[in-house]
Amino acid sequence: MREIILDTETTGLDPSQGDRIVEIGCLELVNRLPSGETFHVYINPQRAMSAEAEAVHGISDAFLADKPKFADIAEGFLEFIGTDPLVIHNAAFDMKFLNAELGHVGRASLEANPIIDTLAMARKRFPGAPASLDALCRRFGV
Repeated sequence: MREIILDTETTGLDPSQGDRIVEIGCLELVNRLPSGETFHVYINPQRAMSAEAEAVHGISDAFLADKPKFADIAEGFLEFIGTDPLVIHNAAFDMKFLNAELGHVGRASLEANPIIDTLAMARKRFPGAPASLDALCRRFGV
């Protein structure tokens, strides 16, 4: 069984307002264990980074200036994830951005991939408790 753990970083919070992906990181699991296969790329968003986003992830416009555009990495990204399940914390956020980026380059949205949202799982398992990645890492000693 193959699954892909996926996370993105962005220029802001809303792709409909022009915000873009600046980083994609993926880790392949086979039978729930890391296989050692990864996909990681920084992306030139072709727009300025918001100060708020840079404060969160520390990725600057200057750092991204010479990085590839999403169109340049889309094929490799799609090949890496295939149609396997995607494990994402706050999946609605990442999927909204990924599907917007795919739309910009004329590709179909990621409807073939089953989505496992660890934020939804955490909220169901621990109602009322903090469910951020940091909170979950503390809870599980990671």
